This record gives sequence, C-alpha cells and structure tokens, in this order.
Amino acid sequence: MPGAIHAEGLVKTFGDVRALDGVDIDVPEGSVLGLLGPNGAGKTTTVRVLTTLLRPDRGVATVAGIDVFTHPDRVRRSIGLSGQFAAVDEYLTGRENLMMVGQLYQMSARAAKRRALELLERFRLGDAADRPAKTYSGGMRRRLDLAAALVVSPPVMFMDEPTTGLDPRNRQQLWDVIQELVAGGTTLLLTTQYLEEADRLAHDICVVDHGRVIARGTSDQLKARTGGERVEVVVHTPEQIAVADEVLRRFGDGEGTLDAHTRKLTVPVTGGAKLLAEVIRELDARDVEIDDIGLRRPTLDDVFISLTGHAAEAGDDGTGDDGRDGDGVEGGPGGAGRGRRKAGKRRSAARASGTTGDTPDTPDRPDRPETEAVR
Repeated sequence: MPGAIHAEGLVKTFGDVRALDGVDIDVPEGSVLGLLGPNGAGKTTTVRVLTTLLRPDRGVATVAGIDVFTHPDRVRRSIGLSGQFAAVDEYLTGRENLMMVGQLYQMSARAAKRRALELLERFRLGDAADRPAKTYSGGMRRRLDLAAALVVSPPVMFMDEPTTGLDPRNRQQLWDVIQELVAGGTTLLLTTQYLEEADRLAHDICVVDHGRVIARGTSDQLKARTGGERVEVVVHTPEQIAVADEVLRRFGDGEGTLDAHTRKLTVPVTGGAKLLAEVIRELDARDVEIDDIGLRRPTLDDVFISLTGHAAEAGDDGTGDDGRDGDGVEGGPGGAGRGRRKAGKRRSAARASGTTGDTPDTPDRPDRPETEAVR
C-alpha cells in the first residue's frame, strides 16, 4: 500500500537540464524521510512537484492518498509547506502574520489569535510579536516562517532545508518541534544538507544526485554500505602532518582525507581497537605529538562522499535545483531581487488559502514564483 507521500518515475526538465530523472519516493504515514543531495541534485524540484507548485513531464504522485496532478486543490488542504526562503509579509507584525494564516485557514479570529500567541512563544518570538517582520533578523524571519507552517496541523508536512540560517540553539528547538509533530502522527518529507539533522530526525533517507535516487535506507544501513571504521588523528603541529599521513597509509584500507586547517587526518581501517593501539605506538615511535585520536564508525558525511564523490555543501547557494533562485525567478544581478519583490506582494493571499491561484482541481501552470508560500 502506498505511503502518505508516494511518487513513481518523476521526470522534469528545464531546457537541457534534467532536474528529475525518474525519482521514486515512498514515505509511510507518521514517519520522516530525509532527502539528501548536493545543490542542484533535484531536492527542491521534487518538493515543488509533490506540493503542486510544479507539474512534472512524466510520473505519478499521491499525497495523503490524493492524486497530486488530478486534484491539486484537495492536496493543498492536506499539506503544510516551509520552503527554502522565509515567505512572510514584512509589513505585518509577527502576530499579524500568524493570525492572517490562521484566518485564511478559516479559523475564528479568537482561535487564530490564541494559536499565534502559542507559536510566538514556542519559537521565542514573543518579545518581537508586535514588531513589523521587516525589522526581524534573518533567523527570526525563518522562525516566523516555520511557525506559519504550523498554524494548523496538517497530516503531511514538507520542509525544504528548514534550519538553514538558524543558530545551533534554534536548530535544536526546531528538531524538538519536528519530533513532537511526528510523534503526533504527522508525515514529513525533509530536505537538508545538514547530515547531522538527517541522522537525528529521519527514519529513512534517500540520497539524490543528478535527479536520481542513488541510495536509500536507514542511517545505519547507509553507513553499513559505506563499510569499515575510521581512524581519526589530530596532530599537534602542521609540520607533523606528513609523518602522520605516512603512518596512517601503512595501516589504512583506502584513501584517507586531510583537513589541513584542523590538522585532522582520517583513514578507513579494519582491525578495530587492536589496530588503533598499533597506530598509537607507531606514531609515538615516530615522535608525532597528537592532540586527539579515535576510532569511529562511518558518518553520513562519509556516506555522502562515497555516493556522490564530494562533501555536502553547508547551506544553500541561493539557487534552486532548476538553476533559478529560490523563488523560481531567473538568476542574475538584480533579477532575483525584483522577482522576489513582485512575488512578495502576492504571497499573503496565497500563503494558506488552499490555492495557488489556479482554478480548483485543474493541473497547475509551471513554476509560478508567487505560489512557493502555500501552506
């Protein structure tokens, strides 16, 4: 039986760029799927398709048991979405933004006010509740945007890199909120480039690259696929890196890595604690002074590098998977800013009304920037 989010064979091209190349996804009800991949891999395009913001060239998809392409209006009533960029009305206060979303969802004024106050406190925005959003910092706007996505509790949520721009404390707070939602039965598709986030939150992980799912499984399954253990050594001075590298090469089972800034060398090994003791003795015999040394299992970073050939980027580079900026506007000096200002004027009405401006139950027109804020 298909999960709460299900897609088969999604294909989407933008000119010569094949953003999606047969993506298959299935997310069981009440679980979290982490969608990992480098910039341009197809993560955001997948989210846009599943949230009715973009129509694919081929493929089928259902969300909450509803066909995404046949009944998009019904799908919108069943989902919440937090996109890559904070979509708040900068001329309204934080309280007014949340109350507006609630009333667009047809909550009573009293209920919307009560829910807004609850969320403002939950996201530590109570002191700024009556300030215009244009006076908020970037992190505060992000938290307000996430709060707006939670004004109602839809059965299915999509979060596209939700913690980008948040400090560690606020990121931890959002993780707690997500875990509470899922414990209450919400199904979540989460895209992220923070591998620690996927490790912490996701029941299953899909790694996408060049528009294709190249691996899937639990965090432990993907780490086991990478195999082996790693010896990590931090030497005391840069001058000792070469000698330490020579020692590790003798004991290693594959190519090692070096972080010159932190003076940390890492190499895959087989042999566990016994081999680690031998490495320590050899480094001591070669007069290599070490600040830290340890044996660890593969991390999701190791999995990512093994599968894609490079590390995950820390945060977004400002462009979407289709070569456009996060609002679906063609990039270039000045162009993105103008597009965002025009789209911003229309976002308030589109945010939570259950519509993206199309007539009900009709296929969407492609990639409309003003629809990204649909809740």
